[in-house]
Amino acid sequence: MPPDTSSLAAAPVSGAELHYRALEQLYASAPVNRLFESRLEILGEGRSRITFEVDERSYHAAGAAHGTIYFKMLDDAAFYAANTRTTDRFLLTTSFNLHFTKPVRTGQVVAEGRWISGKRRVFVAEARLVDAEGDEIGRGTGTFMRSRIPLAGLPGYAPASAGSGN
Repeated sequence: MPPDTSSLAAAPVSGAELHYRALEQLYASAPVNRLFESRLEILGEGRSRITFEVDERSYHAAGAAHGTIYFKMLDDAAFYAANTRTTDRFLLTTSFNLHFTKPVRTGQVVAEGRWISGKRRVFVAEARLVDAEGDEIGRGTGTFMRSRIPLAGLPGYAPASAGSGN
């Protein structure tokens, strides 16, 4: 006979996990992401991943993805990796260096973000783009500063309660 598990509560969700899910919701709520369909996943402290598809809607005149898609996804992946490190304020990009390494025409692309340094006011994070074949197609490093904008005041940032398991 299996053990009675009816009285076991769902495992509590950590404060960090609540923050990560709220950052994912914030990303999904941004109006610009209606133009650039993509999905953010916060993988843990200082780590993010954005998955998106490249097709002709993002092409420049020579038939490959325009640099705007490279910048947007690299900046977003680095930004969200850095914003995992602060739970009270929205970060702002103050600079971003981008290197294009390979053109991409179609298929799924993944932006992998990673926090490098910074804990209080200024954060540094990097990101890379990987195409469906596993080749790196772009890389960037950004500097992000804490703003005066409280995360809790943004409509898309809505952490679930700690006891809800969501």
